[in-house]
Amino acid sequence: MKLKISIYTRLVFWITLLICLLFGAVLFVIQIREARILRDETEARALLQARYMADANLQNLSRQDWQAVQKYVDGHIAGDLIYIVVYDRAGQPAVWNTLVRSHDELASGSLLGDAMTPEETASETKTLVLGGETLRVLEVEAPSFAQAAGRWGSVKIGLSLEPMYARLREIQKVLLLIGVGGFLLGIAGAAFLARRITRPLHRLVDGTVRIANGDFSQAIVNTSRDEVGDLARSFSEMTAQLLQARQRMEEANRCLVQHEKLASIGRMAATIAHEIRNPLTSVKLNIQKVAEEESFAETVKAHLGLSLEGIDQIERFIKELLNFTRVQELLLERWPVGQIVEESLKMIRGTLDQKKIAVEKACAADLPPVLADADKLRQVFLNVLRNAHEALDAGGKITIGCDTVAEGGRTMVRVRIADNGPGIKDKDRPNIFEPFYTTKPSGFGLGLANARKIVEQHNGTIGVGKKRGRGSAFVILIPAEEAK
Repeated sequence: MKLKISIYTRLVFWITLLICLLFGAVLFVIQIREARILRDETEARALLQARYMADANLQNLSRQDWQAVQKYVDGHIAGDLIYIVVYDRAGQPAVWNTLVRSHDELASGSLLGDAMTPEETASETKTLVLGGETLRVLEVEAPSFAQAAGRWGSVKIGLSLEPMYARLREIQKVLLLIGVGGFLLGIAGAAFLARRITRPLHRLVDGTVRIANGDFSQAIVNTSRDEVGDLARSFSEMTAQLLQARQRMEEANRCLVQHEKLASIGRMAATIAHEIRNPLTSVKLNIQKVAEEESFAETVKAHLGLSLEGIDQIERFIKELLNFTRVQELLLERWPVGQIVEESLKMIRGTLDQKKIAVEKACAADLPPVLADADKLRQVFLNVLRNAHEALDAGGKITIGCDTVAEGGRTMVRVRIADNGPGIKDKDRPNIFEPFYTTKPSGFGLGLANARKIVEQHNGTIGVGKKRGRGSAFVILIPAEEAK
């Protein structure tokens, strides 16, 4: 099984490694430079001390006053100056300190040659074991030179390099601490930078997962002005396009289902009309003839009247069903919407007055006309007004408003019919325009379905609008006639 390593982990690893390599290279160069500086300083100090001692003992060497030279040597052994050896004119050791007496190899020979100049010096690094301790020593020898008489001798000193190495180790410790701090800082910076880079990528991954699960509702917001931001914006645009495509597909599926329903209803309606309508007409005529007989009692006539009412109700259902399924051509003419609304009100005014329902109508004066079949639109308004009448109690109120709105780049004439009745329940809202869906005990569920069919034939829409307080509101949009 191949190990999965996240982009965040990779970024943290590689950025940290790069920072560590950079810090390591810088610290390595600093260490080399500091070591060279310490070495140069130590050599310069040792050379300066050797020259100073050689010049200071020139007079004693010229007189061969070895006692004075010995006193000088014993008085200047201190600190990291381990030993001093003074050579005579022939290059033989003449004076040395106590340490050299137990280590003859330190005074065995001069580092200088026979032919030399006053500025000539010699140096050598060696490792000694003194007092059970291993020391690294820098030997420097300088001549004691007089211009007229030549060389009178030379002075060799042994300078311990351990203080220099101790200081170098301290510098290494400081550099190591700096390196550890840089390493920790690199990890923190790498984690921060990796998070900044991978967070938008995680949002993109989450977005792809949501899309794979069918959720197109949330867009990915990224304000960065880089490639990740461009990718996020492109992804959001793709999501929006997929959402629109799905909505169009759902709408197409809905229309397909609706057409299938209409086709099924049409076949059923044709069967009903053929199998029921003609026999029902005969039954109705026969009942009417029987009801005309004077010999029947009033109770029998009342029952016959109820039978006729039932037959009338069945005929109305068949008529509505046939009207819903029949594809009728529209007789389009230029009509003011306000006039069609007013004619619809006149047709139902008597029914509204019986329940003392008040009607308030407010239509804008400059409404553009619409190309419409007035009879069909009148049927739409009547269906909505009948629903409002049936929902209202006595003394209720219906409000009608007409104005224009812009939708989809077109001017639409809007008719809003609202009432202050009990309203429509939320669970019923998605289905009120479906065929045969009704909440009324005596309804067929075809009124609003037929109204939607007519409005859609006019390239308009009908829906349930928002209303404050009690009641319901239906909003009907019809395209206004385009000015030529």
